[in-house]
Amino acid sequence: MSSAGDGEDGGGAAADTVVLEITDAAASPSSAPPPPPIPVSALAAPLPSPTVLAVRADRSRLIESSSYFRALLGGSFSESGSGYVRISCDLAAAVQVLRYLFEPPASFAISHHNFLPLLEGALFLAVESLLVDCERWFRTVRSRNPSMVVPLDFIIEAWYFAPKHGVTFVEDVCPGYLAQNFVQVISSRSFVHIPYDLLCSTIESPNLTVDSEKQLCEAILSWVSASRQSCEQSVSNSADNQLSLLSKVRVCLLPLGFAAGTKRNCFEFGNNAVCMILNLLKDSLQTLLHTVTDDNLDSYRIRLTEYSKKIVLSGCPQLTTQFLYISALPTDLDAVFKRTIVSDVNDGCLNHYNGLVKKAKTLSFRNFEDLQCLLLRCPWINEINLSIDTSIILSKYSIISSRSEVRRDVNRNLSSYYMQSGLYGTSGNPVFSNISKLILEGRNDITDMNLLEISMLKSSLCYINIKHCTLLTDDGISTLLLNCRKMHSMVLSYTSFGNHSIQTLCSLDPSDSFSYHKDEHAHVMAFRLQELHLEGCEGISCAAMSQLVSNMNIVKSLCLRETSLADGALCNFVGSSLEYLDISETVVSMVSLAPVIRRNSNLSCLKTAGCRNLLFEQGEVQSTSGNKYGRFLQEITSTCYLEDVEMGWAFCPVRVDDLIPSFSKVRRMTVGLGTTLPENILHALPEICPFLESLVLRFQVISDRVVRNLLESSTNLQVLCLHYCLGNLTSFSFQTMAPALRILRLQWVTPWITNDDLTILTQNCNLVELLLSGCKLLDTSSQEIISSGWPNLACLQLEECGQITLDGVDSILDCKALEEVLLRHTGRGIGRTIITDAIRELPLLRKLALDLCDASEGGYDTPNVPEGKMMRSVRMSRCKKSAAAARSCFGEASSSSSNRKPVQHRETIVLEWSSRQLTTTVVEERL
Repeated sequence: MSSAGDGEDGGGAAADTVVLEITDAAASPSSAPPPPPIPVSALAAPLPSPTVLAVRADRSRLIESSSYFRALLGGSFSESGSGYVRISCDLAAAVQVLRYLFEPPASFAISHHNFLPLLEGALFLAVESLLVDCERWFRTVRSRNPSMVVPLDFIIEAWYFAPKHGVTFVEDVCPGYLAQNFVQVISSRSFVHIPYDLLCSTIESPNLTVDSEKQLCEAILSWVSASRQSCEQSVSNSADNQLSLLSKVRVCLLPLGFAAGTKRNCFEFGNNAVCMILNLLKDSLQTLLHTVTDDNLDSYRIRLTEYSKKIVLSGCPQLTTQFLYISALPTDLDAVFKRTIVSDVNDGCLNHYNGLVKKAKTLSFRNFEDLQCLLLRCPWINEINLSIDTSIILSKYSIISSRSEVRRDVNRNLSSYYMQSGLYGTSGNPVFSNISKLILEGRNDITDMNLLEISMLKSSLCYINIKHCTLLTDDGISTLLLNCRKMHSMVLSYTSFGNHSIQTLCSLDPSDSFSYHKDEHAHVMAFRLQELHLEGCEGISCAAMSQLVSNMNIVKSLCLRETSLADGALCNFVGSSLEYLDISETVVSMVSLAPVIRRNSNLSCLKTAGCRNLLFEQGEVQSTSGNKYGRFLQEITSTCYLEDVEMGWAFCPVRVDDLIPSFSKVRRMTVGLGTTLPENILHALPEICPFLESLVLRFQVISDRVVRNLLESSTNLQVLCLHYCLGNLTSFSFQTMAPALRILRLQWVTPWITNDDLTILTQNCNLVELLLSGCKLLDTSSQEIISSGWPNLACLQLEECGQITLDGVDSILDCKALEEVLLRHTGRGIGRTIITDAIRELPLLRKLALDLCDASEGGYDTPNVPEGKMMRSVRMSRCKKSAAAARSCFGEASSSSSNRKPVQHRETIVLEWSSRQLTTTVVEERL
């Protein structure tokens, strides 16, 4: 803004009014005559000129409200008696101030759209009341709403504005406002434009609210990366800022896998984080006790604030009960008392709980009655997920022998993972009275008696997942369904769900609230089902399947994969709400599938892999009169806009136009046995499916041109799996950047891969899962390339890969984030203690698969009690051996190692740990 100009009398002005000629200070001087004066009431309309404005205003009101006008119009200046005054300033700001002064309060409000012009105008024109109102509005923006109500761009602009104009309250408010809304802030495109000092102040705010420490670290790394690419800062300043910001991350709260991954670009930070986490895993209690003594608990506190909506601790095995306690402790407790509390929690004792309540009347969670509520009694919880890895032993496998032994480390006083009957004394028990969703997937030691106890949740339970709960019987599941009539979503795959349970679902419900519904099916439980997954349920007869399908009218998600589903049953399905349909590995044909596709226009996921009858014109039932249907591809492209597809037989597109636009929204695609996509289709996939995230190709013909184009053009591609594909791939395929790629599975398609190719791969993509098979040129150096290039690998599977493990597996054990490892025919150098070593060195390891052919001492030691808390299963395969190849893992010897035949495995030894026991099973097949 600039000062006032010379004034002159306006002949027509009344004694109590003055005409203000306001020229925008940023405009170039002009000799044009000023526009005619307009009243203040006209300022809300578009201005007649963007550079100059004449407006009539009440002189007394101006003098009363503004020190500037008080001096100009009522003081000793020549303008004090003039009816026409010229001033030069920011025109938009002056207009906003005049509107504030003269418009009724009900019609003028401060918002983020006019705040900065108002504040600038109030500062220049010295309008004290407006300055007060601007500060009040800005401060209440943060306090009046827990969510973000003004855009981030505005906050950044205000932050830059404040120091230039000496406004302190903006700097007081901005960090806290961004801190409490940090989850929303980091999702904004403008996040990377936040000034360094503002970001620092935000992170240091006690109100910083994040879902996890990982979320904060990811945000900082994103900001740092954008800062490096900009020209605003020197290289040295950028490095200093990076170190300063990363030092504010509480690294011991990071997931181990994520911490390991940061070593790719920030080795020192990532390595330090991994070391701290591993030390905590060894002895977290002593570390915390020392920290309490040093009064340095902040680095170990989970960020809990009054604005927290959820806390994500997944992937953090180092975070124990003690961490939850110290995160909820008030900050003003003395160190001695904190040590006592932490020690008591470790001993399972709450002797000092009452003392804590007396000393701490206010806790971090204001809606918690006490600390015990935080850990044990959270009645608002409505979902419980107790799922674990499912057993790899399915009923279709031939079991040679099986035995179980109780784990020696089991504490007999500990409760089982399922909810015991004592907790169900009354149906109104506050701990579980609101539970609507229960996930028990993989719990293969849960019994029918446990289901009976779960039935006490009948007043609230709507969703249950008991997939792979193999001890449950059809009668037990039926009893659960009979008791919990409110359930509308069920995942029952690979259980004994059968005809008895179907009868329960299809029987009349005497308590049904739909008693006057015009549809007769509405009186049965099956009618209200919204989600039903029965994959692998082999105990369902064709008649029972037909009865079940005919009663499901509003189901949205239906999985009947590997069941007895046939045309006779599917023809009885009349629902029109399907969004997800999986009928893979069934015998349905287009006779029954075509009408289903036509009626369900909202279908976004369709899986038909292994449905050979889709090729045939006629199924097992006759087409009804007038029911004409086209080819499979014709039906899906004329009705659906799919997002997830899994297809094989009958999926035979020839032209790119065959799949546009019906496949334009596809994110996940699997194409397998039964079709061979032509190269023009494969090459055009990035164009056909611009949002493609996952692609799995089995038994397809591929080329460098196809793979290279996928990696270059599918910018969202995260998963690429090539299984048993033909074609002439070379290393050229993967010599391109693929920054989004996270999972790469190359099964018997890249025998030419060398260590140099692996090195290039590590530079071009940041993988968390790698599967290689048939890569015979790899050697012991490959381990170091993999472990250093992808330190955050969660899954590593190597099969028939040269001599990678000839000298042991030391480098593989350096991948501390590994959760699943498979090593088969990779070199006879794996030591006898590999299982114990892997469990000890890899804290997240859940699955380990080995081959006895690779054992350097003929076998492996198997512990009864694994030291790790995550270990679920170990598989050891044994090969067939002939007299001609008694010491070989392969069949007949060949002069060329590249012509060796794949091994036939005789059997697999499977060790599976549950919460109570170790089960050892010998299976005839290779798993």
